[in-house]
Formats: sequence, C-alpha cells, structure tokens
Amino acid sequence: MNLTPEQQTIGKENFNDAVAITRRDFLSGTVAAGLATGAGLGSIYFGYGASVGDPLRVGFIGTGDEGSVLIGAHNPEYLNVVAIADIRPYNVFRAFHGDISSPNAQRVRPGLMAKYGWKTEDAARKQVKVYGAYEDLLADDDIEAVVIALPLHLHAEAAIKAMRAGKHVLTEKLMGHSIHECKEMGRTAKATGKLLATGHQRHYSVLYDNAVHTIGEARLIGDVHSIRAQWHRGNLPGKDSWKPPLPGDESLVKKLASWKGRLEQSKPAEIDIWTKRVAQLEAQLEDSGVDAAAYGYTAKTLPDGAARSPLEELIRWRLWNRTGGGLMAELGSHQLDAAGIFISAMHGKGKKVKPLTVTAVGNRSIFPADREVDDHVYCMYEYPAPGYEEDPNKKIVVTYSSINGNGFGGYGEVVMGTEGTLILEQEQNVMLYKGSSRDTRVTVGKAKSGAPVLDTTESGGAGAVAAVSATPGDAAPPSRGYTEEMEHWAWCIRNPDPANQPRCKPEVALADAVIALVSNQALNNPNEQPRIAFEADWFDIDSDSTPEGTKPDLTRDRYNG
Repeated sequence: MNLTPEQQTIGKENFNDAVAITRRDFLSGTVAAGLATGAGLGSIYFGYGASVGDPLRVGFIGTGDEGSVLIGAHNPEYLNVVAIADIRPYNVFRAFHGDISSPNAQRVRPGLMAKYGWKTEDAARKQVKVYGAYEDLLADDDIEAVVIALPLHLHAEAAIKAMRAGKHVLTEKLMGHSIHECKEMGRTAKATGKLLATGHQRHYSVLYDNAVHTIGEARLIGDVHSIRAQWHRGNLPGKDSWKPPLPGDESLVKKLASWKGRLEQSKPAEIDIWTKRVAQLEAQLEDSGVDAAAYGYTAKTLPDGAARSPLEELIRWRLWNRTGGGLMAELGSHQLDAAGIFISAMHGKGKKVKPLTVTAVGNRSIFPADREVDDHVYCMYEYPAPGYEEDPNKKIVVTYSSINGNGFGGYGEVVMGTEGTLILEQEQNVMLYKGSSRDTRVTVGKAKSGAPVLDTTESGGAGAVAAVSATPGDAAPPSRGYTEEMEHWAWCIRNPDPANQPRCKPEVALADAVIALVSNQALNNPNEQPRIAFEADWFDIDSDSTPEGTKPDLTRDRYNG
C-alpha cells in the first residue's frame, strides 16, 4: 500500500528463502507435483480431496454482480449448477452469458455457457432451471445445496428457508443483516444438521494463510502490536459503482441506440461481441418490468426529498440501511476478518481472539443526500495481545479506513511487529520487511536456535524479502479464495464428519458480523456511543444477547413457507 516502484520490486533471488519460511513444500515441489497430477492448488494446500466424485447439485440464488463472480469461480468438478433464481432479466442474462461490458468483467464473470461449454442459451437452459422467486428453487428436490448472493437483508431468510428445505448453504458475506439473524442462522444449521458456510474468502487464500504462518508459527516479525488496514476507492458522484443506472435512465436508452449503430457498422470479426453487448443492454432495460414491490422492496422519500421506487431499492440495495450494511459490511468485514486471523495467530493455533472495543466516525462528505450510507468511515479497534490477562496494557490496535473519492493506496493490510513489517496488497502480493525499513535488503536467515530470523545487508534498493506467490512460477494471479471456499464446502458435504467443517463456519462468521455491525452502531451514534466495548455473549450463538437488543427467534413469520 502506497509503495514506490522501487519498494515494490521483488527480490527474486530471495524468493526461495522466503518460501522456505512460508511453507516451502506447499508452494514449490509438492504443489508442482500435485498440479501435474491434475489436483488443484486448494485441495493440496488446504488438505481436502482433489474432487468429490459426484459433484454437488447446486442452485445459485442471486446472480447479480457477486453471484456472477461466484458462478465464474466455481469448479464443476465439485459443484454442478443445476438451477438459478433471480427476479432481474439482466442478472439471468449475465448468469448464462457472462458480463460482456468489458474484458475484465467477462474474465471474472464468464457465465455458465463458457463454464460448461454450452453453445447457446437454449442448450444451457436444458441443463439449468431458471426460477424467479427463490422459494420455488428451494422446492426442487433435485437441488442439494444453494449458494446465496442476495442483498444482505435477505441472507437470513433465504438461508433458514433453504436449510429447513433440506439444503446445505453457502451465503455471501456478511452472514446476516443483524446479530439476532446471524444467531438464528447458526441455530438452524445446528437443528437441521446442514452445513452453513459464509463467503469470507480470505480463509481460503494461500497468501493470507502464509501470512498467518509467518506471523504466528515462524514469528518472523516478532510481536505484532499494530495493524493498519484500508480500502480506498475513487468512486465519485456520477461514477459510483453502488449506484448503477436504473433501467429507465436516458443514458441506457442512448447507449443502446449507439451500440445498435456500432453493430450495424461492425466488421465480421466484431459482430459477435457487439451482438452480445446489445443483448446484455436490452436485458438490463428489461428490468423495468420487474415488480420489485411484489418481492418486498419498498418506496421511500430520500434525505434529499427525491422519491425512491421499490425497483431502485432493489437495484441500488447497498445504499440503504434496510437492505445493506454500508462500507463496513461490504468492505470492512473482509479486512477486519483478516486482522482477527493475524491477531489470533499470535495467541496460538486454534485460537479465535475477539476485539475489546471499537471507536468509529463516519460521514457522507463526497456524495449528496441521495443515500443513507456513509461514504467515509474510520474505525479503531483494541484487541488483546498475548499476556493481556496479566497486563491489561498489552493490546494490539487495528486502524481501518474505507473512503470514496480517492482510491490512493487501494486496499490491503500492514501488519507491524517488533522485528518486522508484513504488507499485503489487494490480495495479490505479500511483502516482508525488517523493522520499519524499506531501504535495506532483507534476507531470511536462522538464529543459533535454528528459528527463522530476518537478516539485512546494506545494499539499498529493494527492501522486501520477496512477494510470496500463490501460484508456482507466477503463472497466474493468486487465487482470491472463491474457488477454494466452494470446493471445500462441497467436499465437507460429500464427506460428512464432525471434523469436516468449512473454515468460515457459523461461529467464525458470527464473529465477523458482530465486529462489522457493532462498528456501524458506533458510526451511527457517535455522540451517544463513540466507544463501544464488545460483550462476550454477542459472539455466542447460543446466547440470546445481541448488540441491537433483539433476541433470536426462529418462529418469525418470514422464515416460514
């Protein structure tokens, strides 16, 4: 984060030394040998089977931006997509064809046709059933499990209905819209015996797992005392990814006319791509016919006095408190999850350390009053360091900022210890420095005891030990963990055993939700509660205590039928 080109230079000659400390066997010979046999990196590294034999028959509920990413990341050797459910024609189109809006969009959202090799949508629909209401999908006995990528306020309702219908569930993060909902989800999983996983994919990132090893087992950066995390984006009014155009917007109508003109004038080699782009835009305009109110979306007068329709609440759900959780739920939850993993590593394997307090401020300083969520948030957390029980001064402080209006530095984490600094950038690179210096070449050596230590030589230039790659030979960008989380979830289902649990099971996902949602409380009530102390019972699925004061209740009407 915020490194100069010189500081970002990888010391290639030191790569093997760095990997020796961060699980050399996995990232060199063993992985290479495993890949040669056809086994995937995730199955080798995280220790689950190379396939499940009979792929899990899965339905995707919600195929919008994130749902289409998960469709693109799933491995058909583990998951067989047999159904989708979405009420928007635009999302159904992208589920099959992928996102044609740009090369990068199509790379991360390639669609089911590309994934399975179907030549036409008609051929694809013979293999994949299409539902509008997700309840109809849940009534399909051929479906064993569901992946839920709906707006946040629907996670609990859809997950509980799915588990009661006999389906295993993987839901996108955040686990739920409130802590009582999260506890209701966890209790339903226990009562039904169904596996419930939540998509905090850093639990399945090789880079992050290596960072945990470097921090906790190798103790290469000494005692961690501070973590700085950020997610900065260049979103500005008129160019806001959370406020996509509505199907009636004049800009879309003009774009369609322009693209049809481009299609008519296309050279033979360009006809296919422009045909697909026109079809995708037409599908987006078809969303105007969706009766969003029939699916529970509401009209409202916005803070600026403008009227918001139910369709706008559906399409721009991240902007509203009723349907979304703001920057902390959508972005901050990932990085606070990572910070918690790093801090827990300092306490020993198998530990899950909870924060002590949060202090937060937020504001809407860039965008007008056309939304309810903040566009800037700044949070500070206190965690117990090893030895905290004996000395309450021993704490680890985590600072987090998520802002719009300027994307400088992107996103990532800086983990600072007494012996070194570990920097993780955009889930792609991990860099290691001795102390606070970025100007001294660093190598990995051994102390007299045989333990790894950071060494320095005064040579200037590159300061990092190495950038640890999750792919041998840097053949491809490191996996962000989406594929691995779905593979492992399917493998656990196919290999039922109390020991085979998703890495982000309900107890883990609940903790992440508590941190994000209590942070929102601190943000929304700065004058009343500028500093909130976390209570242990909030993290306990079996306790009725919640930060919002609402008790879990599995008899709610919306969970039935």
